[in-house]
Amino acid sequence: MEWIRLIGVLIIVLGFVLKLDTIATVVIAGLATALVSGIGPLEFLNLLGESFVSNRIVSIFFLTLPMIGIAESNGLKQQAVKLIQSVRGLTTGLFYTLYLLIRLVAGLFSIRIGGHPQFVRPIVHPMGEAAMKTKLAGKNANDLELDAQSDDELKSLAAANENWGNFFGQNTFLGASGVLLMVGILADQGFNISPAELATASFPIAIISLVVGGLYNYFKSKQITKRYKGGDK
Repeated sequence: MEWIRLIGVLIIVLGFVLKLDTIATVVIAGLATALVSGIGPLEFLNLLGESFVSNRIVSIFFLTLPMIGIAESNGLKQQAVKLIQSVRGLTTGLFYTLYLLIRLVAGLFSIRIGGHPQFVRPIVHPMGEAAMKTKLAGKNANDLELDAQSDDELKSLAAANENWGNFFGQNTFLGASGVLLMVGILADQGFNISPAELATASFPIAIISLVVGGLYNYFKSKQITKRYKGGDK
């Protein structure tokens, strides 16, 4: 009967599949889990309120949105594009691979660069797009308009490198929350391992992600370039 406590997971899955209201789905899933676990409605609401208050720092994320809008309206994107256009021989694949390396190193030292809305959308993607346009049109890069497919591929590639760097880089820092969580879970199962050992074991995976990601960036960049040079836009 212990499995009944996983009913919350089932409710969340069904809620997302049926495209129901996200907040309502999560609250109902939490309430259902609490009830089958012997926690009353009032106690559940107390726990929900305490969790919200203790984690309210997460709402700081919303403060970054107007700041990004102000920065973009004052030419942040244009300056990033000019910087890329001034670097000769820099391809989109190489630029994204360099960003992946920077993201992995930032994860090693637990440095938070930003994320998709704060950094990738206003800076990384426009710079990758500028590198592609410069490769294809040279000095006439500003007059070139990429087709929808190529633009979407560059956007997804920028987002993918952010995800790879963040996911595989954060566990190389021994004080990362994910590392400490895994150490605690392994300790409960009888495996005594230190955070340093787990972080060290994450290094090979981070290096592999850099190599594989770099190769993927290279071939994807080549594919888009070939599409234009071959006249298939």
